[in-house]
Amino acid sequence: MNLNEALREITMSGERERMQELVEQIRYHSYRYYVFDDPVISDREYDRLMRELQAIEAAHPEWIAPDSPTQRVGGEPLSGFEKVRHPHPILSLGNASDDDEVRAWLERIARLLPGGQTGADLAFTVEPKFDGLTVVLHYENGLLVRGATRGDGEIGEDITVNLRTIPSIPLRIPVAADAPPAPPRLVVRGEAYFALDRFEQFNRKLQEAGERTFANPRNAAAGSLRQLDPRITAQRPLSVFCYAIVDADGVDLSTQWDTLNYLRTMGFQISTEIARFEDIEAAIGYCHEWMARRDTLNYEADGMVIKIDDLATRNALGVVGKDPRGAIALKFPAREATTRLIAVTINVGRTGSLAPTAVLEPVEIGGITVQHATLHNFEDIARKDIRVADKVRIKRAGDVIPYVIGPIVDLRDGSERPISLPTTCPSCGDPVVKAEDEVAVYCDNPACPAQLVRRIEYWVSRSAMDIVGLGTRIVQQLVNEGPVHDVADLYTLTDQDLLPLEGFAEKKARNLVEAIQRSREQPLHRVLTGLGIRGVGATIAQLLVGQPPAGHYRSLDALAAASAREIEAIAGMGPHTSHNITQWFATDRNRRLVERLQEVGVRAAAERPAQAQPESVALLAGKTFVITGTLPTHSRNEAKELIQKHGGRVTGSVSSRTDFLLCGEKAGSKLTKAQQLGLPVIDEATLHSMIEP
Repeated sequence: MNLNEALREITMSGERERMQELVEQIRYHSYRYYVFDDPVISDREYDRLMRELQAIEAAHPEWIAPDSPTQRVGGEPLSGFEKVRHPHPILSLGNASDDDEVRAWLERIARLLPGGQTGADLAFTVEPKFDGLTVVLHYENGLLVRGATRGDGEIGEDITVNLRTIPSIPLRIPVAADAPPAPPRLVVRGEAYFALDRFEQFNRKLQEAGERTFANPRNAAAGSLRQLDPRITAQRPLSVFCYAIVDADGVDLSTQWDTLNYLRTMGFQISTEIARFEDIEAAIGYCHEWMARRDTLNYEADGMVIKIDDLATRNALGVVGKDPRGAIALKFPAREATTRLIAVTINVGRTGSLAPTAVLEPVEIGGITVQHATLHNFEDIARKDIRVADKVRIKRAGDVIPYVIGPIVDLRDGSERPISLPTTCPSCGDPVVKAEDEVAVYCDNPACPAQLVRRIEYWVSRSAMDIVGLGTRIVQQLVNEGPVHDVADLYTLTDQDLLPLEGFAEKKARNLVEAIQRSREQPLHRVLTGLGIRGVGATIAQLLVGQPPAGHYRSLDALAAASAREIEAIAGMGPHTSHNITQWFATDRNRRLVERLQEVGVRAAAERPAQAQPESVALLAGKTFVITGTLPTHSRNEAKELIQKHGGRVTGSVSSRTDFLLCGEKAGSKLTKAQQLGLPVIDEATLHSMIEP
């Protein structure tokens, strides 16, 4: 071997060692982020590690391992799913609707207990009954080799390529370096689900793009996992809770509680709502605690599962039908109701989409009186054959807007009337249009008053320009009474324009004008968000024009000059959104709007990235915050940016991994949950004291 060959071998050996280091670091940081919601590095640092790994793997593709973090993105589409036989039946659960049925269950199984045991001798674990899609994960020597749906309990479908895209599923176990070694074989049962906040964001994104929305999180999870193209699944915000070992070699566990802790140690995501009790009454009491707090969960659960903790006892009790005798689900009260659909109203969105809303006879669901519910879209109405005067089933899940499940056809008396697809816009009277590849129906009139109100509302919203004090009523006044014809007109308003409007005095007019003028300095990604291009929300806007390294374009003019092909080549961009962007900027009216915004001083180019201030950034490093309520001087987005600027992280839901709850007036369930968990609750003044040297 000559000198050059020796040096090349040394270099390659060093690269391979570095690649393995990167794989282990990224795997650990993904585990902290997706399983514990408790990252220890910034998103930027995580992205840097990933890019370094991708560069090494691009230079040496023969080194790429199946458990590399880069392999989560999804491969080529499949032609279909193969069948998989489970090593043991994947059973369902028996249900109890009240406490007495739980006690009756215990009395029944007590007669079958081995070794002279009684019900009083048993301990129980209590876990949420997740309302998602059951999945079965197979690991061999620590490597994920197969994943399947439950199917009929005996045979499921092989969806390995899709499950590999879910960040909370470890591709190799154990994740932590100090954990016990992986067994030769481990088969784990879990539940795939959409977090409620991410489900709402996902549905909003679909609606903005004119695509079909999902009726509920369970349908979204099931539809995402059964995509033949895993690249589509990779774009869906799925997670998986694991809660049982189906089969294993070399694992000796005697209780369900030990099983859950073992799975957590291996790196699987385990619910933080699990608990263990020495008697059935304490277990039932815990179920009732969660019935009262179910709206604090960030996922769908339709009950709590009570399991005999001792695995040998539970297995000895066997199965009745397809239900194991050793466990039962105490169901939450239904959040469905039946009422009559009186009429259908149509709302015109900022993009011109026509959204049907059901007007209902008032009905109470989960303590809330419901009079309106979404009908999703006219295609969904036709598919379900929903008619005016129908008796319909309504569902309300958590804080999600109530929706119409469908009609009760057997109760029809002939007075029901079909709901027709509108031919004209209810706001301006212009003919509506419908693209062949979209479910939405649109009004294409740029001067439509309803669209203008919605577009301005979106422009001033917290996720866009965040103009405090400019609510829906004032926007309607400005549009209806003439001073405002597009968002650029907001920046020409003076006190004298506002004073003639109802409800305005000098101070209010001055404050609003000043708030509007301050918004001219909002960063470029907020301006792009506010333009309301279909499919371009805050996340996509950051990707396109955010601060480096995220943003690909440094001005609106640069983005306007890009082709759809160039935009689609950016990781995370799809063909529909890329097309929407180029079409938006190709429209004369929109180009004139951008020119007018520049003329009135709204930012149209990105700022130069500020020099990092290490001592400032480090002040909140490693701390996770949740924000709730109305703060005295900051909007939530301003508070979020302030926390992130100083190294902290902001999440949407309270958990045991939250370090601080930043609380303002009119706080809701997040404050209650933080108090129950004993978390520090701080106000805006305390936050400022934490970041001021």
